[in-house]
Amino acid sequence: MQDFYIPATAMSPEIDFRFSRHVLNIKGESYPENAAAFYNQVLSQLTLYLSSPEHKSIEVNVELKYFNSSSTKILLKLFEILNDAVHAGNSITLNWYHDEDDDTILEFGEDLHSDYERLNFNPIAISAA
Repeated sequence: MQDFYIPATAMSPEIDFRFSRHVLNIKGESYPENAAAFYNQVLSQLTLYLSSPEHKSIEVNVELKYFNSSSTKILLKLFEILNDAVHAGNSITLNWYHDEDDDTILEFGEDLHSDYERLNFNPIAISAA
């Protein structure tokens, strides 16, 4: 598969999926006008990538400074797909980046960890300075 890239905008995050390296990066802010339309390509590419029979060790780096409720619904769907991929024999590491002073983003990540226990969850604090 060819690597998949969507540049960040003021309202949508950068999506950088390096299939060749088994790394997915999501970075920025996520409040696109139509979150389902924006993330549809991402979910489709991820599902296609995971459909191959080979077992993969995948690193997912999420560094979102803000995301709205419609983005949250889609992100939960993405994490559910990843969680199911572990059941299918893949290894998924979720690196959850958050500002060290942002308890809301950290707590959301911790909720993800409890809801999707199969993912290897790593909270990573980023210094504001």
